[in-house]
Amino acid sequence: MKLDADLQAIQEVRSLLQEAGQAQKLLEKMTQSQIDDIVAAMARAAEAEAVRLAEMAVEETGYGKVADKTAKNLFVARNVYGSMKDMKTVGIVRKDDERKVWEVAQPVGVVAAIIPSTNPTSTVMFKCMIALKARNAIVISPHPSALRCSLEAAKVMRQAAEKAGAPAGLIHCLSKPSVEASNELMKHKRTDVILATGGTAMVKAAYSSGKPAYGVGPGNVPVYVHHSANLSRAVSLILQSKTFDYGTICASEQAIVADASIKPQLVEELKRQGAYFLDEEQKRKVGSILTIGKGLNPKVVGRSPQVIAEMAGFTVPPEARVLIAEETGVGHAYPFSVEKLSPVLALYTVKDWLEGCSRCMELLELGGLGHTLGIHCENESVIEAFGLEKPASRIVVNSGTTFGGIGATTGITPSFTLGCGSFGNNITSDNIGPQHLLNIKRVAFGIREMDIAPAAAQAVERTMEKLQPEVSGNPGISREDVLQIVRSVLSELQLEAK
Repeated sequence: MKLDADLQAIQEVRSLLQEAGQAQKLLEKMTQSQIDDIVAAMARAAEAEAVRLAEMAVEETGYGKVADKTAKNLFVARNVYGSMKDMKTVGIVRKDDERKVWEVAQPVGVVAAIIPSTNPTSTVMFKCMIALKARNAIVISPHPSALRCSLEAAKVMRQAAEKAGAPAGLIHCLSKPSVEASNELMKHKRTDVILATGGTAMVKAAYSSGKPAYGVGPGNVPVYVHHSANLSRAVSLILQSKTFDYGTICASEQAIVADASIKPQLVEELKRQGAYFLDEEQKRKVGSILTIGKGLNPKVVGRSPQVIAEMAGFTVPPEARVLIAEETGVGHAYPFSVEKLSPVLALYTVKDWLEGCSRCMELLELGGLGHTLGIHCENESVIEAFGLEKPASRIVVNSGTTFGGIGATTGITPSFTLGCGSFGNNITSDNIGPQHLLNIKRVAFGIREMDIAPAAAQAVERTMEKLQPEVSGNPGISREDVLQIVRSVLSELQLEAK
């Protein structure tokens, strides 16, 4: 009898998890040197296949640019790999000689990885590399619209790992992705931890699975431009960041919040560097296609300004790099105020940095709590106020938020999975790496004696208070005699304080 498609998908999940679990037990026994050789081979393969996988992703999804998706793949192969290649993930990874504590790394087991359609090859390779670096197996649930390129990315990683000596069956990618399959993957008893990158619903499903989960959601990233900023440089960085892969990285800027005193110069500089400002009619037309209900219209995601304008019923010059609409409101009734994942920006004007703080808070609360915030400013006290007060896990200063958030242009850990902390209902605010896929156990040596004598003496005191009537009724023994006997016994047992 032929199984229904959903039953076939669920059976595939179960079979792959079983195979992954068996392979992981073999990987767990390998040495640090062997693990490092495997991950190095994966990085080399990611670099060698960066262009081909980027071409496949753009062809299949229609999102972004080949050159920028290539850069994402190379970021994994070079930056992510470079940040973790010397990390200890096997055996005793740290020794604290003063406190006499050893920290021992153990893998979590089998990782379930949910992959978004916007970054379908780079995220696959990233999650495979950090999983195996921590001696875990991984089963990938790709987005259905990016199935072919995600399968190929997983194949590249698997072949490189096995050629370098990894057990067969460590890396798998579902060939029949569906909501039912993802749910089975996340809830199955053989799954040990979830790495979920995707929409709000998927992240909530991960956290509702009953499994430990690193779920990272949307980033409605505002960038504040203070009157002290170097405007030419700020605009250059913002546009480079926002237009990278047509805005498909969730850390990209979604709204510029600028001081009124510099607005004329800022607008002039934006236009000079390729921004196209929408008039009221064009703003209405683009706004009408940006969202569907309260969600983003997937047809505008990762598309060029020219394609988006054409969808809205007008044309823009071929040199236009980004579409900008001036906005005054925040909320679902104002489509330019939400996360757009495309080369479309809102521009807000504020009187000073205090009002800028308030506006950025509104934008984050609408759909980006805990993710990322940008600020272009030369006033350190203002930068400090933004850093201390804002509910964002990454405050990117004088850099594009796309590149600053993922750790390409800042000192933050390079990653393609960015935690939003409790602000965004996430378990961590970190940039995720191999360290999040390890169990750290501690071998702790005794370094002092427990001082329990005073507590024992107090207990004796309380007991004697209860016995006071009996002691008082016996003229042959006093209360102090009993206390002295008890203290003598405690001293002999070496329970007195040293």
